[in-house]
This record gives sequence, C-alpha cells and structure tokens, in this order.
Amino acid sequence: MSRFRPYFKYLKRVRGPLIGAIIAGVIYGLASGAGLPLMIKMVFPRIFAEDAVRLTTSQLILVASWLPAIFLIRGIAGFINSYLIQYSGVKVLEAMRYDFFRKLQFLPLSFIQRQTSGDLISRGIADTNQLQFSLTAIANDGIKQPAALLGSIGYLIWAAFYEKGVVLVLVCLALIPVCVFPIRYIGRKLLARAHQIQAQIGTVTDRFAENLSAAKEVRAFGLEQDQTDRFAVASRALILFQMKAVKYAQALTPALELISAFGLALTLIYAYRSGVALESFIAIIVALYSSYEPIKKLGALNNETKRGTSALVRLEYVFDEPVTITDPADPVKVARLRGDLKFKNVTFAYKTGEPVLHGIDADIPAGTVCALVGPSGAGKSTFANLVPRFYEVTGGNVTVDNHDVRQMNIADLRRNTAVVSQDPVLFNDTIYSNLLIGRSDATRQEVESAARDAHADKFIRELPQSYETIVGERGALLSGGQKQRIALARAFLRNAPILILDEATSALDSQSEQMIQDALKKLVVGKTVLIIAHRFSTIRDASKILVFDQGHIVGNGSHAELYESNTLYRTLYDRQQGTSA
Repeated sequence: MSRFRPYFKYLKRVRGPLIGAIIAGVIYGLASGAGLPLMIKMVFPRIFAEDAVRLTTSQLILVASWLPAIFLIRGIAGFINSYLIQYSGVKVLEAMRYDFFRKLQFLPLSFIQRQTSGDLISRGIADTNQLQFSLTAIANDGIKQPAALLGSIGYLIWAAFYEKGVVLVLVCLALIPVCVFPIRYIGRKLLARAHQIQAQIGTVTDRFAENLSAAKEVRAFGLEQDQTDRFAVASRALILFQMKAVKYAQALTPALELISAFGLALTLIYAYRSGVALESFIAIIVALYSSYEPIKKLGALNNETKRGTSALVRLEYVFDEPVTITDPADPVKVARLRGDLKFKNVTFAYKTGEPVLHGIDADIPAGTVCALVGPSGAGKSTFANLVPRFYEVTGGNVTVDNHDVRQMNIADLRRNTAVVSQDPVLFNDTIYSNLLIGRSDATRQEVESAARDAHADKFIRELPQSYETIVGERGALLSGGQKQRIALARAFLRNAPILILDEATSALDSQSEQMIQDALKKLVVGKTVLIIAHRFSTIRDASKILVFDQGHIVGNGSHAELYESNTLYRTLYDRQQGTSA
C-alpha cells in the first residue's frame, strides 16, 4: 500500500464522499460479519427451540423483523457505499487524467517525439483508469472487508468461548493465516502479467492511432491486409497476456474456498465431538464462512493493487519526467521585442554525446529575412526551433534583443514568435476558432482582416457555414493550400516580430503557391524572418542566407555571394535548377 501513498492526494479532493463511503462500508461489513450470525443465534432459538416460550403475534413479528432489518441495513449501506465510491472514483480519474495531460503540455518536444502517440494515449486513458480503480478499491475494501472480517472474528471469539472455550476458537481460526500463502503467490505472478498487459494495450492503441493517421497511405499502397494482420498479431498478444492474468486471478477464489472448506470441516468434527448445540453451531459456521468471504475479497484487492502498481509504473514514466524548459526564477520583463537574434557558440544534442549543432555563431539583425539552406538533417529546423525554446541549447546561448531566451518567461518569448510549418495542424473545430489561436483576444474584424491578408477570406465564405465550418481532424476537410492559408492568417493575426517559416509553400499547386507567396511578401515586412528552405524558389526575397552542413554553418551571405564562393550552396542550387555547376 505504501507504493500508492503519494497518490492518495487524489483522494483528498473527494474526502467527504469517501469518508461517507467508508462509514457505509463499515456498517455493511459489520452487518454482514456479525449481524447475520447474531440473528441465527438469537432469533431462531426463540422460534424453533423445543422449550421455546410461545410468542404472541406481535412478538413473533418483532422477532422476525430482525431478518429484514439486517438486510435493510446491509442494502442501504451497500448502496451508499457503492454510489459514493463510484462518485469518488470518477472524480479521481478526472484529476489524474488532467494532471497527466497537463504534464504532457510542458514536457520537452524531444520527449514527446521519442514516444509513440498510441502508447501515450494508452497511458493517459487505460492506465489512469486502472490506477483510479485500484485507489478507490484500496480506500473502500481496505476498510470495508477488514470490518467484515473483524465482525465475524469478534462473534466467533465470543461464541466459541461461550460454548466450549479457547480450543474451539483456535479450531475456527486456525486456517485463516494459511490463506495468506496463495494470496502472496498469486499476487507476485499477477504483477508480472499486469506489466505485460498494460504495455501491450499501449501497442494495440498505437496500431489504431498509426493506422488512422495514415489512412490515405494505407489505401494508396494496398496495405489494408498488412495493417489488419499487424493489428491481429498485437491483439492476440494482448489476449494471451490477459488470459494468463485471468488464470492467476481466478485461481485465488477456489484456492481460498478449498482452505475455507477444510476449516469448516474441522469445525464440524470438533463441534460434533464437543456436543455443540445446533443453533450455536450454525451461527458459528455462518460467522466462520463470513470471515472467509472478506479474506477472499482482500485477496482480490491484493491482485488489484498489483494491477494498479503496473499502471502506476507506466504513469510515473511521464509524471517523473523532468520539465527541463521552464520559466526563470527572476525573468526579464519584455513587451514587444524588436527581433534582433544572436547565436553564440551554440551546441545542441537530442541525445547526450550526439550533437546535431556544433559551436554555431550567427547574427541576424531585426528586420532581416534570413533563409536557412542545406541538406536534409543539416540542422536547419533545430536551429530555428531554439529561438522559441522548443528545445534548450546544451551549450552557448541564444539571445533576442540581447536577452538570453532562457531569462524570459516562455509565454513572453513565444508571444513574440509566430510559426508557420510545412504541414500546419488545424484542430477539429470551426475555422474561426482555429484562426483565434493566433491571438485569442482578437476581434471578429481583426480575424477577418487577417484572413483577407492571407488570401483565405474568399474560400472561407464559400464554405457551407463560412467561418463556422468545422474543419475536421487535423483540417482533413480542407485542401493543403486552404490549410496553409489559414496558418498564414494566424501569423498575420499574431503579428509577432519574429516569424519562422518552415517551407510554407512546399507540396502546393501553382495557384495556391502564388497566393501564399503574395501573402508572405506582406507578412514578412518589418519582421525578423527565418525561412527553413527546401526549395530555393522560396528564398528569392531573402536578404541573408545561412548554409548548414552536418550541424555547422558553412556559408553566410547573399545568393550572389554564396553562389560564387560556396561549393555546397552552388551544388544544391544547381541541382534544383536542373543545371550543372
């Protein structure tokens, strides 16, 4: 249980309902463990004993009412317990999923990119659900079942001493400790299986997510059966692990019942030889059986804690991951930046010991349109992503207006930065809401003006619901050119002094590309612009070009200067233009 102690904080926010559930559970347990045996001991002899005093009708009704009274108490207490536990559980689940999701928002992009989306989804959905179930089960049955057990044992001790003394007590209780052995053995086995199940659920979820995100490619390359077969393999592995867990979990009940049967048999033999009265024996048997029932449930609770432990390990992989990009303790106060960028001896590595940028020095004055060119993997995107602190430098520093980016509040820095990526992401919401991402406090007029500047207003108004049209997941209901123009409209709306363009016109038809090029000419005016260029046609307006190769800047200047002096630049340019060097 100590493994879960740090996470009992989630139970504090439902303290009231949980306490009510526990009190109701204790009442239920005592009514079951002691109430039923007492009924048999006290009620039945007054009605069926040979020397019983003849009862009047009113007395008979009063005595007989013990039975419905006990079950009424059990029923009400059981209902209150179950309802409040379920309420507490869903509130705990809500809080855990919120914390998990919130943690993901602040973890470095490098961590997110190392994971599969399906596995992270599984951790946030399946594992939080399992942990919630385990926590509430511990809080509930960890009180209710011991109460039932203590009620049964309390009655056994009283009744056994009352009948035949300590020997009967020992006979009744002798096998209860033996129940610990199968509980511990099965618990160890179940823990290993639970780890396998939770990990495999992540694999299955990832198969779903990967397939749905690549629906067009699956159909284009005829991969339908291949994808189905891959999913079937993952699904069969999950079923195998689940059935192994079921085998151990279900083996616990018959094992404990067999032990219970031996205990009842020994009690029967001793009671017969000792001449215990029938009504007393029945009451003892009921109490003894009632004591084994909570033991079985506590065994099941032990199994549940193993499943919860497995889920906890997977959640802690995210919860314990350090947030390395944070606000400074004493941030520099900035309003609107000019956009003067300097890189001083900057190094960066995604993995320790494997740098992708080596001692980068660059000076990009405010208002410069700077193109970043070079082979794939040369470090262009990494260089640009260090400006808004999507990644943290591992050496040197990046400054904006002579302020180290690590000395600013992240929100202030990113408010002064706009990004238009090669494949812009739109959320499954209205076009208007997607545009507001650029600046949430913008007016309707400002939003529509930004759309006009990006050449998006015309096609938006031609849609069935105009600006209120739902764009679908990742903007699936729009064309590539339309999505790109909405992304540009966001940048117009944000009007940030620093603009990062990750090949904003690639993979577009000529008409869409011309519209976006026209919009870009207006967008870049007065801004510091980093253009990550894969096609040289996009850098014709650049006033400065940096040439990257294997994490180094190997060229710096205008197109004409670099074409004459830099072999790599000239080779890349000529290759795209279809001419020889």
